[in-house]
Amino acid sequence: MRSGAVWLASQSAAVRTEFLDGLSEGGRLALPFLFEFWAHPHQLPPEGDWRSWVILGGRGAGKTRAGAEWVRAQVEGPLPLSQGRCRRVAIIGETFDQAREVMVMGDSGIMACSPPDRRPEWKATRRCLVWPNGAEAMVYSASEPEALRGPQFDAAWVDELAKWKKARDTWDMLQFGLRLGAHPRVCVTTTPRNVEVLKDLLELPSTAVTRAPTDANAAYLAESFLAEVRARYAGTALGRQELDGVLLEQVDGALWTRAMLDDLRAGAVDGFDRIVVAVDPPAGDGKRSDACGIIVAGVRRQPDGTRSAVVLEDASVRGLSPLGWAEVAVGAARRWQADRVVAEVNQGGAMVETVLRQVDPLLPVKRVHARDGKAVRAEPVAALYEQGRVRHAQGLDELEAQMCLMTPLGFEGAGSPDRVDALVWALGELMDVSAPAPMQPQMRLV
Repeated sequence: MRSGAVWLASQSAAVRTEFLDGLSEGGRLALPFLFEFWAHPHQLPPEGDWRSWVILGGRGAGKTRAGAEWVRAQVEGPLPLSQGRCRRVAIIGETFDQAREVMVMGDSGIMACSPPDRRPEWKATRRCLVWPNGAEAMVYSASEPEALRGPQFDAAWVDELAKWKKARDTWDMLQFGLRLGAHPRVCVTTTPRNVEVLKDLLELPSTAVTRAPTDANAAYLAESFLAEVRARYAGTALGRQELDGVLLEQVDGALWTRAMLDDLRAGAVDGFDRIVVAVDPPAGDGKRSDACGIIVAGVRRQPDGTRSAVVLEDASVRGLSPLGWAEVAVGAARRWQADRVVAEVNQGGAMVETVLRQVDPLLPVKRVHARDGKAVRAEPVAALYEQGRVRHAQGLDELEAQMCLMTPLGFEGAGSPDRVDALVWALGELMDVSAPAPMQPQMRLV
């Protein structure tokens, strides 16, 4: 879905002139304040019966403007003095000063977004915005959760929840106060961080989420800013969080860390002595099954005789039939001209090799069987990373997210670490680490 502004900009000068000339004088005056015309899709409220709308975005992705316009949409009616859906709003920033200077008075704040006939008045002594129709928005600091004990609201706008030092206490107090009207709602605008209150909120069925990277709003950002941050942070964990708006999880004691992986980015991705594709089949099939882990990796022999590996691609897929994921694995092998496919056969036994050969009868397949737990198998592979002997190509975000949730005691994430399992098989094959031996056909006595 494109915004009206994007559509208009893509038209010829004649079409743009015809569009603007067709507006009345009132229409031309109102156009700058019609946010639905200018907004990106991630800045517009989702449909459905949600209670919390979370906008996860990179720096400069337009989160503040979206929050300010959402507040406008809640309190304004058809005419300047008409009542809107809400009359008592809470505006909560990390500190009071940040809430006032960014959410209220900022370049993308409520005052700047409001047309002259609907612009609220700032009552500094009350820390309150008052609209011409009588609606009010009280401004609060997240460092003072007790200030929310007592007041009640029919809407709230929360900014940078993931940065709040007292996030849990403040969020809980707000929930008790959201009790006015038929359907009180909250808009949360934040750059994601690995904090429990945000993760818990995202898991609730009553939460709707929109996401956007910094680049989604590039037309309104300085080119020099974009060039600088891309050069400095592209491909790093900080870049994925602050620019791409991706929630990066990591647990204490993980076998891999974000810092470790950021230090192990690959340069050239050619000149390998061997390339393999490793497959960790899902326990079942269909949309509710775990993903089929499919990892491509290559190895080079160094002048001193040691080996170094590069993880080249994560081709993992979810929701496909056995034949479907087999086609993806074979496609990866052909794309990279792999020497063989290494396939775990705990799930499905001989069926795994059979379905791969249905796609390519001549495919070199090596069957492996897991006899130890996932964490036990992963530890010697993690040691290779600590030695700097494994590097990562770009575009492995989902694999790296799973890696940072794998601990010596097991996987701390939801579901199965399917991508990590495939990684372990690939690097075990290439780097000759201590891994379970291939399963050999059993001999039968006759």
